[in-house]
Parts: sequence; C-alpha cells; structure tokens
Amino acid sequence: MNSPHDETTHFGYQTVSADDKAGMVRGVFDSVASRYDLMNDLMSAGLHRLWKRYTIDQAALKPGNAVLDLAGGTGDLARSFARKVGQDGHVILADINAAMLKQGRRRLIDAGISGNVTIAQVDAQNLPFEDSTFDCITMAFGLRNVTDKDAALASMFRVLKPGGKAMILEFSEPNKAVKPAYDLYSFKVLPTLGKFIADDPDSYQYLAESIRMHPDQETLKSMMESCGFERCRFHNMAAGIVALHIGYRT
Repeated sequence: MNSPHDETTHFGYQTVSADDKAGMVRGVFDSVASRYDLMNDLMSAGLHRLWKRYTIDQAALKPGNAVLDLAGGTGDLARSFARKVGQDGHVILADINAAMLKQGRRRLIDAGISGNVTIAQVDAQNLPFEDSTFDCITMAFGLRNVTDKDAALASMFRVLKPGGKAMILEFSEPNKAVKPAYDLYSFKVLPTLGKFIADDPDSYQYLAESIRMHPDQETLKSMMESCGFERCRFHNMAAGIVALHIGYRT
C-alpha cells in the first residue's frame, strides 16, 4: 500500500509529487504577483472584470453577511464585497500565497477599505475556521491550482452556514466551435505575453496547462454534489471558456 507521500498529482501537464505541488504553485504566483492584474487584463482583453462582476451580482450579498473570498489574491472581489456587506458584515480575503495577499492588502488600502476586511493566509484544503461561519464563499480562478480539489470543496462546505452558497469561478471546457482558436491563443499567445510583460513565459505556460487539466463543467458540478452541496448549477460564459458554479448548503 502506498503512503500519502507516494501520491502524485498534476502540475500543468507534469506529474509531480502531491507534496510538492503547493510549493510549485506558490513559485508561479510569487513570480507573477506584481503584474497579475495587468496580465489578467491583457490575457482576457478585460473580460475577467465582467466575469467577476457577474459573480458579484450572483452573490446577492446583504448588509451584515460574512464572506470568505478564497484565492482572493489582489482583492478584486473582496473590495466589492466589503462595500456590499457594510460595517456590520465581514469579508475575509484569503489566499495561500503571501505575495498575492501583499498586493491585495495594498489595493484595499488604496481603495480606502478598512474595518470590515481581514486578510488571512490559508490553505483551501484545510480551512482554519469554525463550522457554519460564512454566508457566502467565493473562489475565483483558484480551484484548478489546488492539489486536492475534493478536500477543498469539503472544507468549504463545512465552514458554510446552512442556507449559504459557494461560488466557484473558473476556466472550463469551451464549446467545440471556439476550442481550436482558444488552444492556439493559450499555448502561443499567453506564454509570449508572459515573456514580454512579466518576464516569465513558463508561469503562463503552466497556467494554460492547468486550465486543460481542470475538471469540466459537469464533472465539477458532480464533485460539488458529492461533497454535500445541493441545488448545484453552472453558468457558462464566453462560450464555456469560463464557468461559474454555484452550490448551497441546506
């Protein structure tokens, strides 16, 4: 019988030790943190802002809500959430990567947001929060980087309040009509942008590969249901290049 230390997983298209993946992912985001938002704008032609806006609208937060923004990085979602929940609510901007959280903290300060936001460096697979803590949990473009996605989903379910919702915004499986052009863009254009803008083509090659290794829409929906989420659904955007999955703890 293999020990846990013998387990392997994917880092992009590479097969690596499960114990090593988190550190390898950390290296990617340490490298790109300072130019992360600029690269997102360039890579998506600004569309990532519309995808996040849709997520914020679907969250339908109310004053006083408690929100966990996992893989929140530079704080795009957290800044909007903080305004919506007000001073009676609370938002935790969480990420496993300290360099990304440093950027998020700076952007929150620049936006004049304080008092109702806490920054926490956490592992989504083992969240350090009490059961039934949050009204809403979001994770935008982060689940594909998690080593054990089932563990992360189960941890999210545990800390969600009954009646609360989890929302996962992630790259997904595009429809067949756009897939050839999307593949060409992902594996030729993205690494080139990474080279010239962030001086790091390898990290953007990994990002393109990690998208291809991520579960498709129906598979992720089934994974959420297996962890206990109910009324699960997904909304495709950009011809399925991106999907927002929503599930509830009842």
